[in-house]
Amino acid sequence: MDIKVTFRHTEPMESLKAYAEEKISKIDRFLDSHAEAHIVLGVEKFRHQADVTLNLNGTIIKAVEETEDMYSAIDQVMDKLEKQVKRHLSKIRNHRTEHARNETKISKQEFEDISVSSSDEFVIEEEKVVAKPMDPEEAAMQLNLSNKDFLVFRNAKSNKLNVIYKKADGNLGLIRPT
Repeated sequence: MDIKVTFRHTEPMESLKAYAEEKISKIDRFLDSHAEAHIVLGVEKFRHQADVTLNLNGTIIKAVEETEDMYSAIDQVMDKLEKQVKRHLSKIRNHRTEHARNETKISKQEFEDISVSSSDEFVIEEEKVVAKPMDPEEAAMQLNLSNKDFLVFRNAKSNKLNVIYKKADGNLGLIRPT
């Protein structure tokens, strides 16, 4: 996790910075991907404010807390942020499980059976995969993270099977049934 701490209307203190970084790093255990955190610690008269913005792959989660003590403001804002992160992750999991009910394994009925006689020069190996529901953009990210040349997925919008593949020129191609 990339963490940036900014001090507003107060002198930067290494102890506060280390404390805030330690607290935000505990949220990293819930995350399975890279995240960026920006923490702003500010003082106005007797009010100590902790403002945290967390970027989870484009999803922005923000929490603000104001108390009379900076350490308690950091504690409280991290509690708020942790609740929001857990809520966000549970929404993602629930969304995936809803589509998992519609998820099916690719079967022989969906594709033509190809019969190969033993005299042919090539062998067709059958591989069963689970077509997970996702958007084409998410499928592109999954394909880039894998070392495969193609990915079969179920389009979350149309609920039809799609294939995204790596082209020879380095770009990606998408096959959608009509």
